[in-house]
Parts: sequence; C-alpha cells; structure tokens
Amino acid sequence: MAARIDMSKIWLLMFGPVIVLVISIIGLFAMQTSVPVYQETFRPQYHFSPPEKWMNDPNGLVYFDGEYHLFYQYHPYDVIWGPMHWGHAVSTDLVHWENLPIALEPDDNGTIFSGSAVIDVNNTAGFGANAMVAIYSYNTQTQGVAYSTDRGRTWTKYAGNPIMPALATPDFRDPKVFWHEESGQWVMVIAAGREAQFYTSPNLLDWTFASSFAAGHIVATWEVPDIFPLDIDGETKWVLLVSVGAYAPAGGSGIQYFIGDFDGSTFTNDNPTGTTLWLDYGADNYAGTTWNDEPNGERIYIGWLNNWTYANNIPTSTWRGATTLPRTLRLVNTAEGVRLAQAPVAALESLRTPLGTWDDLTISSTEQVIDGVAGRTLEIIAEIEPSSAERWGLKVQRSDETGTRIVYSPARSSLLIGRGDTTSAGPIYSFSPAFGAPLELNGDTLRLHIFVDESSVEVFAQDGLVTLTAQTFVEPPANGLSFFADNGDITVKHLEVYALDSIWSAPE
Repeated sequence: MAARIDMSKIWLLMFGPVIVLVISIIGLFAMQTSVPVYQETFRPQYHFSPPEKWMNDPNGLVYFDGEYHLFYQYHPYDVIWGPMHWGHAVSTDLVHWENLPIALEPDDNGTIFSGSAVIDVNNTAGFGANAMVAIYSYNTQTQGVAYSTDRGRTWTKYAGNPIMPALATPDFRDPKVFWHEESGQWVMVIAAGREAQFYTSPNLLDWTFASSFAAGHIVATWEVPDIFPLDIDGETKWVLLVSVGAYAPAGGSGIQYFIGDFDGSTFTNDNPTGTTLWLDYGADNYAGTTWNDEPNGERIYIGWLNNWTYANNIPTSTWRGATTLPRTLRLVNTAEGVRLAQAPVAALESLRTPLGTWDDLTISSTEQVIDGVAGRTLEIIAEIEPSSAERWGLKVQRSDETGTRIVYSPARSSLLIGRGDTTSAGPIYSFSPAFGAPLELNGDTLRLHIFVDESSVEVFAQDGLVTLTAQTFVEPPANGLSFFADNGDITVKHLEVYALDSIWSAPE
C-alpha cells in the first residue's frame, strides 16, 4: 500500500513562513496604531507637528480673516524627506492648531519647495481682491505662484508658471514676498547661492532685479531669507534673517541675522565688518520665518525644530518634524550694539497649571530635586544668583539615570545645554550632545525662561537676548526637575514652575 500523504503537513511547510510573516506584520501594525495620534512617545504636546509623516520648513506664514496660516514643507508618504508638498494648518491664537488638507502638490513643473504667502488686497495680480497668493520655489529652482479665494482652503496654480527661471545655480529658492508701503510695490528677497537677492514687482508676476547682499557667514549655502522692520527708540530698523545649511555655532544648520536699513530696493547692513549675529545658539532652530500681516503690529517668528545633520535619523515613529514655539521679536540696545531679542507668545500662558513658586533656595555643591514638580511638559521661570560655584544650573527631564542639563560656566562665560545622544534604540547618528551660547553675566542674575516638551527644550535667557533650542530624546518616564552647583553654591532667588496642557486634547 502506498504511504498516505499528509496534506496538512505539506500545506504548513509551503505556507507556514508566509503566515508567520503576515501575522508579524499585522502585529507590528497593531503596535504602531494602538497609540492614538499625538500621544506617541516623543510626540510634542504644545509644539505644532503634523498628524503623520515628514515636515520641515514653515512656509507661507500669513494672517487673514481671523486666522494665522501655517503652511510647511511636507512629505505625506514617508517619515523621511521626499517629494515636497505644502501642508497646512490654521490657528486663531498661535497655540491651538487645526490641521487642514494639503494645500499645494507637485505638478509638471516640479515639487513644491519653500516660499511665502501674501494677501493681494488691491488685486494687483488679477486673481481677485484679497486673494491669498503663494509664491514658492519648484525643486528646479524656478519660482511659481498659486492663489486661493476661499481663505486658503483650495488653491489654483497660475497658468503661466514658472514666473521666474532659475536665475542662479545650483541654488535659487525660498522667496519671501511682502508689500513695501513706502515704495508702493511688492518686494521679494530670495536666496541665491551664498547671497540674498532683492526683486520688485507691481503685480506679483513680473519681477525686476534690484540688488544683492552678502556678509557674515558665507561658508555654506544660504536658504529661507526674510526681511522685516522693527522699531527701537523711535527709529525703524530692518532685520534680515538668513538660514545657513552648515557650520552654525552648534554644528549643522543655523540662522544668522543682520540689522540695517532698507529702501525698497537695497539693504544696508549696520553690522560691523566681521560680525556674525546668530538668532539661536541651539542645534534645532532652522529655516524660520515670520508672519505677514500680523494684526497687532508684532513680528512673530516660527522655525523648524530640527537640524539637517540628523533630521532623517531622529527616533520618532509615525511622524518626523515639528516647529519651535512662535516667538515675538523685538530690538534691544546692548553694550555691543542693537540686538534681536525673542519671547514666547503670551498666548502660551493659557496652557498653564501652576505647580509651585519658591524663593531664596540655596543649592550647595550637590543636586537638589524640586519636590512636587514632575512633568514632561513644563514651563520654568528662574532667577539665579551666582556665587562661588564652578558650574551650576538645572536638570530637566530628570531621573536618577538621565536628564537634560542647562549649565552656566563662569570660566567659559557660556550658557550650555547637555543632552543625551542615545535612546533605547541606540545612538542617534550625528546628534551633537552639547553646545552653548556666549553669555557674560558680569555679576548679573541669570534670568531663564524654559519650555520643556516631550522631545525638546527651549531656553530664553536674559529676557530673550540669548536663546538655545534643542531636541532632547529623553525617554519616559524621566520627568523631574533639579538644580545643581559644582564645588560651591548658588541662590535661586525666584522659581516658578507650570505644567502645560496638551494642545491636542481632542483626538485628531
């Protein structure tokens, strides 16, 4: 008799591995989707981030009809950089955001790189009075236009795109456009290699070269320029921001700025020759720009909270990328000259729950944990009087094993951030563990305003004259706060700590 064939065993041998693989994939998918959106590990709770996938530069910042519009570089199909679209969100207070559908998608001219948006009140372009007009770069380094007549909800590409060829190679991109009232024309500042170029237009479509400008840090390619007026002591000065792709103070990407005058065609720099001023001395504030038409006459800035050195490698899962806090900019006089200062927008105070207030704490040669303070989303206001300690500061996102240190070094006259560069998944490739800003106290109190989120720390020192922005991938449940002084003591004259609510309390 022939041997009986056990078909069940043959079936298992043939298809068993496939079944195991399918079950594994289903299990992995279930694990990834079991955590609600905006509650994933390291997900920012009061900084803007898209519901999923990749984001980088903020784009098209404009206020219209009661809404702040935030467009941004977006790759909707992966968590690493890819074919760029414009994502879109709106807010009435710059704190709580409503996600909207993608605004601009790639077309026959290319993918959609960075740019700006304006409200064409007088219909100079012919798209309709009060049309919202986006001016942006294609990946080919040509420039395009799109417009919306329904408050940015739907968009039409201009039939004559591109409106400008690639006038500089290989880099000619990121136009910032605004209406210059004094000269009665539209002005564009655009990055062209290692300089900024200015163009003028009567109608947003036909542009004439006006001038170029280069100074400061010209080692790396310039990107995402912005120019705007600010008043100081009854005088109007103009501030020019320029992002640089490499060799910034903390390594990798950063933003320099210039203070001077602008007549609608030419920028004149007041910075002394050889002076380079930096908007932020942290590693993670790049490609930032400001809102056009801010209703209160303020200049509000927001940046990409990342660094191109490691942007594709940060340990996030379903999304990758976030923005800095929106910041109000102002000019202040210092012993070194006029400088730019920054403050978090006041509307963030709506998120506060007080955790405590302390005065005259003495920290002596050891670490002192602040009892009753625990949280992954904190706002900290501290005034610290230095004395005999060699180094001193505080630790946030603290546990016995880990944390992020904010350190003042009298010997170096520097304010520093020390962060871990390894998670349970291993080292973060090219993630710089420490960096700092020059800061002479000269006997003054160190005034700190610190914002701690799930994966970032933003430090505003000396009323925002010095800022440090950093991603910090300290894993939960590390959530404490402590102060320390090395070989000496300090006095914490005043301390306030608040827990900050999530802006994503309702499911997206």
